[in-house]
Amino acid sequence: MQVTRTFDLLEQYNTLFNDKPDALAGKENGKWVKYSASQYVANANAISSGLLASGLTKGDKVATITNNRPEWNFVDMGLAQIGVLHVPLFTNLTPEGYKNILNHAEVKVVFVSDEQLLKTIESIRHEVPSLMQVYTFDEVSSANNWKEVLEEGQSRLEEFRSQIEEIKNETTPEEAVTLIYTSGTTGNSKGVLLSHKNLISNAESLAKVFQLQKDERYLSILPICHVGERIGNYQTQLSGCSIYYVESLATIANDLQDVKPQGFGAVPRILERVYDKIISKGQKLSGVKKKLFFWALDLGLKYDPNNGAWYKFQLAIARKLIFSKWQAAMGGNVKVVGVGGAALQPRLEKVFWAAGIRLLNMYGLTETSPTITMNRNGGDQFKLGTVGTPIDNVEVKIASDGEILCKGPNVMIGYYKDEQATSEAIKDGWFHTGDIGVFEDGFLRVTDRKKEIFKLSNGKYVAPIAIENLFKESVYIDQLMVLGDGEKFTSALISPNFEALIDWSKSNGIEFAQKEDLIQKAEVQKLYNEICEELNKSLGQDERIKRFRLVSDEWTPESGELSPTLKLKRRIIQEKYQHVIDRIFGHTVESQ
Repeated sequence: MQVTRTFDLLEQYNTLFNDKPDALAGKENGKWVKYSASQYVANANAISSGLLASGLTKGDKVATITNNRPEWNFVDMGLAQIGVLHVPLFTNLTPEGYKNILNHAEVKVVFVSDEQLLKTIESIRHEVPSLMQVYTFDEVSSANNWKEVLEEGQSRLEEFRSQIEEIKNETTPEEAVTLIYTSGTTGNSKGVLLSHKNLISNAESLAKVFQLQKDERYLSILPICHVGERIGNYQTQLSGCSIYYVESLATIANDLQDVKPQGFGAVPRILERVYDKIISKGQKLSGVKKKLFFWALDLGLKYDPNNGAWYKFQLAIARKLIFSKWQAAMGGNVKVVGVGGAALQPRLEKVFWAAGIRLLNMYGLTETSPTITMNRNGGDQFKLGTVGTPIDNVEVKIASDGEILCKGPNVMIGYYKDEQATSEAIKDGWFHTGDIGVFEDGFLRVTDRKKEIFKLSNGKYVAPIAIENLFKESVYIDQLMVLGDGEKFTSALISPNFEALIDWSKSNGIEFAQKEDLIQKAEVQKLYNEICEELNKSLGQDERIKRFRLVSDEWTPESGELSPTLKLKRRIIQEKYQHVIDRIFGHTVESQ
């Protein structure tokens, strides 16, 4: 059958995968709870009926604020079938952030995962006039539970069946199905209106690349409210592959062993952490085992699919002796990993491919549903260090100022309630991404964000993301932000990888009371000076980090320095550390 609208996936389950016992699976009280394809369809239909019974009509908005779980799918499809727009939100926004979005979208119903989020929404509920009801997915005492909607819908399904079918039949692929708010790394978030056609065209392109099968499993790791993971969800459903949801980021290692997936999606930061942990374990080995480990690692860092027979012979040995353990740590069955959301370090791409774990680097934005380009699974449509070639039916070109422009069925309807921003972003059908890039033999390489490139006082431009990516190759650097707009030189704030730094300090007999004390140690300052000096050698004169300051904070989405997709929130970091930045550039006197 032809899938042109998101809810057509349910009809596909009815015809192709109806006997599937684990279409969706999530953990409850530490145990996997599986839903068959027929249960999935029935629950989505009941949600449609239950929400119509509550008074919702086509064009209304419903928000979900939850961890990844099968219930998200039931609500997502239930909303789509009755023309109610789904507004998925991250779980770590501030009360003020939720208030602004819920009011801007005029949300009528909210589904939250747990008691803590319920308390957050209840604290601002009186400031959101449109909000009629809040439901929880977890069982919370005295709270309205999502099963109330489900049960009401089941009992009144026959009453609303014809209305549901009428709405579905009238829905065109071009109609809006979701309103997604961008993470707002450089300012206030915008509401992006996406259509059925936007999402399904993208999902179909990805399904052709991932080629997951009916008897295989996909592990959903990234927040499903993010359009990248949502497309991963849809493309997996197109293939009939089972979707298992991680319990939390802390349980990923165990969940990989439990599920043994053939595929999953990741942002570079997750892979960076996996890599750093592997290196840390390798450094603790001794003798022959340690030599073999770092021989294999060095071989992996030289990976190129066009390397000769001698390299491939050595790689076969390395895969058997060392890299097979990397595969085993991911469950042993991983075929492909979709990677997007931020720039992927070339060393990570090389070493994981060398290990037999194929990272498919891709590029896109919320406004493009999200994928614009991606590397395919090998062959002549794959090139290390790039984000691949345009996906099916999508055109890409580079503007005269280097900006990446995109045209195709993936480009959003527009920004909700913001015609000016929409007209500025989409001109003559071309979406202006705000990213800078170049084509190399037909493969796109993204070099930086247009708004994040800054100019030194000598007039030279500096692209910070490439520098930040280079410096994060050091196992001792967790995050850093490059600075220098309008200044005489380039500098950086560095948030250390404290796990690696503490191990190094202990092995060097350095005593310290707390992190603030550790980063002030002369030996630690010397270590980071040496790291900067070495990495600076591969940079141009104006790009080199002339001064840096270590900070004792670990930057996370929860503490506010990173977006939910683990990108730097530059404005927030700038404001938080302005006093440190002023001292770096000599605007205030350094304290002794």
